[in-house]
Amino acid sequence: MWRLRVCVTGLKLTPNAFSAATSKPESILRRLNSRADCCRLLCADVTRTGPRYMSTEPKRIRTDNMTGKKIGTHNGTFHCDEVLACFFLRQLPEYTDAEIIRTRDPAQLAECDIVVDVGGEFDPKRHRYDHHQRTFTETFHSLCPEKPWVTKLSSAGLVYLHFGRRLLTQLTQLKEDDRQLEVLYDKLYENFVEEVDAVDNGISQCEGEARYTVSTTLSARVGHLNPRWNSKSQDTEEGFRKALKMVGEEFIDRLDFYKSSWLPARTVVEEAVKQRHQIDPSGEVLLFSQGGCPWKEHLFALEKDLQVETPIKFVLYPDQNGQWRIQCVPAGLNTFQNRLSLLEEWRGVRDEALSELSGIKDCIFVHASGFIGGNKTQEGALEMARRTLQAAVQPPANGSS
Repeated sequence: MWRLRVCVTGLKLTPNAFSAATSKPESILRRLNSRADCCRLLCADVTRTGPRYMSTEPKRIRTDNMTGKKIGTHNGTFHCDEVLACFFLRQLPEYTDAEIIRTRDPAQLAECDIVVDVGGEFDPKRHRYDHHQRTFTETFHSLCPEKPWVTKLSSAGLVYLHFGRRLLTQLTQLKEDDRQLEVLYDKLYENFVEEVDAVDNGISQCEGEARYTVSTTLSARVGHLNPRWNSKSQDTEEGFRKALKMVGEEFIDRLDFYKSSWLPARTVVEEAVKQRHQIDPSGEVLLFSQGGCPWKEHLFALEKDLQVETPIKFVLYPDQNGQWRIQCVPAGLNTFQNRLSLLEEWRGVRDEALSELSGIKDCIFVHASGFIGGNKTQEGALEMARRTLQAAVQPPANGSS
């Protein structure tokens, strides 16, 4: 068999990638300044202690500076959910240097401090997190009614639900009561962990037959690290170690994106929503002083969070040439329909012809579909929004209702 010594503690983002569990984690943003740092987060010292073959004995993935803690999961073919669950646990101080024991032996599992994806038991008080038993039907919503997700949980989701806030506190240095941490907690479940839960539990994304196959998901790539069916060696330890490294790097990368890019965009949009009545009394126009900020997803979420009664119709922002754009807010994230399109008679008209037609100076264009337009000045773009809003509330010219 192979004995693996894996320095997974680096993913905890400590100042020294191989420091003891008592070291305080460095800011995720400083730690991920370069891809080289990310690639050095994990290392392995593989020592062969016997011939490679499938063994019924429990497999142990060890780290230096063992604290005596043991994380139990099943041996044999591994899946993304228990690999991700083990990665999550390894980021917590009490499990940083824990030994991962891969076995199905109940006696061996009973000696573990925490067990994931095996054992046929879900009992958070005893740190048992399996989801395969017939009686298990839990979802995020069933365990946390304030959360909306109803996908059946796998071991990844169970560990994230119970330890996720502490995990993110360790990796970001945000406090558990920080509102931004809760936003990150929700976003990473919805856009990272829930997919793993669904795939492991065999839940389809949609009804009916899919039009095409997606074969490069994280779960699929973890699966490909298992030995091929006709390989001479069916030992899974090396593949499990590679999977642990891969899922850890991808989760850290996604967390870094959400913290350093996605959250700041949300802050910009939230401030614009709160200030919208200063731009126009209708409250239906947002203004961003800088272009390029992704706003659609945040706008729909913030309208609900801030209880915006009148839906916002237009967004104004400068382009790279210092001119101004007016963009219509779509009816939803996945539709080309707008809540209110720019006036039909303006569409496809440009420059002086558009200024003469609209009576607004410095017009540049209105797209043929009416979803976006341009003006040389902020005032001109705002006037294009106001004229469209006014026309929407006026009765038809013939006086009919």
